[in-house]
Amino acid sequence: MGDSALSRRGFLAASVAAGLGATALSGCGGDSDGGSSSGTTTIEWWNISTTEPTKTVWAGLAKKFEAQNPKVKVKIVQLENDAYKSKMTALTASGKLPDIFHTWGGGVLKQQADAGLVEELGDRTEPWADGLLPVARQPYLLDNKLYGIPFDIGMIGFWYNKALFEQAGVSAPPTTWSGFLDAVRRLKAKGITPLALAGKEKWPGMYYWAYLAMRTAGVDALRKADDAKDFTGAGFVEAGQHLEDLVRLQPFQKGFLGAAYSTPTGQAAAVGNGRAAMELMGQWAPVVEADAGKGLGSDLGFFPFPEVEGGKGAITEVFGGGGGHALRKGAPQAAVDFLKFFASAATDTELVKKTGTLPVVPAAESAISDPDTKAVQAQLKGATGFQLYLDQAYAPAVGQEVNDSVAALVAGSKSPEQVAQSITRTAKEEQ
Repeated sequence: MGDSALSRRGFLAASVAAGLGATALSGCGGDSDGGSSSGTTTIEWWNISTTEPTKTVWAGLAKKFEAQNPKVKVKIVQLENDAYKSKMTALTASGKLPDIFHTWGGGVLKQQADAGLVEELGDRTEPWADGLLPVARQPYLLDNKLYGIPFDIGMIGFWYNKALFEQAGVSAPPTTWSGFLDAVRRLKAKGITPLALAGKEKWPGMYYWAYLAMRTAGVDALRKADDAKDFTGAGFVEAGQHLEDLVRLQPFQKGFLGAAYSTPTGQAAAVGNGRAAMELMGQWAPVVEADAGKGLGSDLGFFPFPEVEGGKGAITEVFGGGGGHALRKGAPQAAVDFLKFFASAATDTELVKKTGTLPVVPAAESAISDPDTKAVQAQLKGATGFQLYLDQAYAPAVGQEVNDSVAALVAGSKSPEQVAQSITRTAKEEQ
């Protein structure tokens, strides 16, 4: 699931798609900070913004930075998501990274930091980095040290059809798991498909288990389980049991096990065309719903994943992720200056207005005009805990096993206990 992680993530429909950008490997590592005979410093910036409008907006920002810093040249290398991950894996193995490079934080960034390949940014980015949205910085804090600067942030939650809720007599979005299951029953009783799910792609089902684990065991338990390589605790088994309770209600659309996410017959289209009342998805959902289907317009609403009664987690604890930039160890001051420029209120406002990202600089919040985006932003601002997407937080093989095991539970071929045991087995093998 790691390889496809970003291509399905929202702010993402805008910034990721097929099609390779430049693939030059020149300039990576120690020689790219050398000044030319003219006294110009060239910094290399690797990113994954290969689609419009983001590609053009980012190129324009690089030009603006160069205009403000006449002795600096920005060399942009843009790669599609999967190609980028492949190249970065090879560069990490070689010990040479680009001056500035895209990162999702978490386990992959930690691997690079542990190898001594990434610059710790604390002293070089204070105090301006301290003013960024705290939840957006979370994935790049490793042992309380900052290794990346976010440029966007997002979260998973329920997108719902207000008109279908009204038809079923569900007066308000549920805030508890029992209330959620009751809403599912009410929708079914009216002949409405409660939930759309892309069972074929597996990762959308993982969101349910991850959130239920956060709500039952608590957000810290997910980190502790990864450290201990043990996911067999009661909270994780209970998460599977709660998901099993939902599956028993047969809440998903017909043929969900073979459904993809963004195709005309997939999960997003089922919601966008009014054939299902809800989907559990990131802040990019409205764009994909409108692209794959008709879109719901003002009938679309958003609510956070409910809390589980008796659980250790809170409804204000968020599951999600974003994009950021890191610097190779020893990157020139010009690279730090570029990160500051990219994290400025002016740049962030341009990103929010033109590319649909969620603001990471508080001053850019006024640029949000869409009510659904505002709803997600409000949840993020009030977050009391944050869990990064499991495919970035954990080793890739562990993330894949979470995916596969949860998909098996949804399909009825694995028990909650077996899910916890399978993930634990894979985690121990990865030690």
